[in-house]
Order: sequence, then structure tokens, then C-alpha cells
Amino acid sequence: MPNYCVNKNAQSNGDYEVHDLASTRRCLPSPSNRLNLGYFASCSGAVAEAKRRGYRMANGCAHCVPACHTR
Repeated sequence: MPNYCVNKNAQSNGDYEVHDLASTRRCLPSPSNRLNLGYFASCSGAVAEAKRRGYRMANGCAHCVPACHTR
């Protein structure tokens, strides 16, 4: 089951990207900018958790979580 984090810094469009911590694509935020979300069976659960934690414009990373990338 993948372990996810959210970037605590918003992108220029206001999105907070959710990342798979096992990614090797060089898209992960620096450790100081990550909020660990935990393990989820699917990225939709991780995005929902990020929104529950206050990152209401959470979106999957286009590179490591493309199934939940909507913009």
C-alpha cells in the first residue's frame, strides 16, 4: 500500500500536490515541506485526507500520482 504526503507549499495555481513517497521521479518536495498523510489503498483516499487536514485544493501530482491529477 503506498505511503503519501502533501506538499505544504501551494503551487502557483493554488493546488497542494499529493505525492507517493516511493516515487523515483524527482518530484517529491523537500522533507521540510512534506506532511505525511499515511498509507492508502488508492490516491483518492490520500487526496481526501489532505483535504480533511485543511489542504482543500489538494490534487495528485501529475508525475507520481497521475490517477488523481485533475488540473
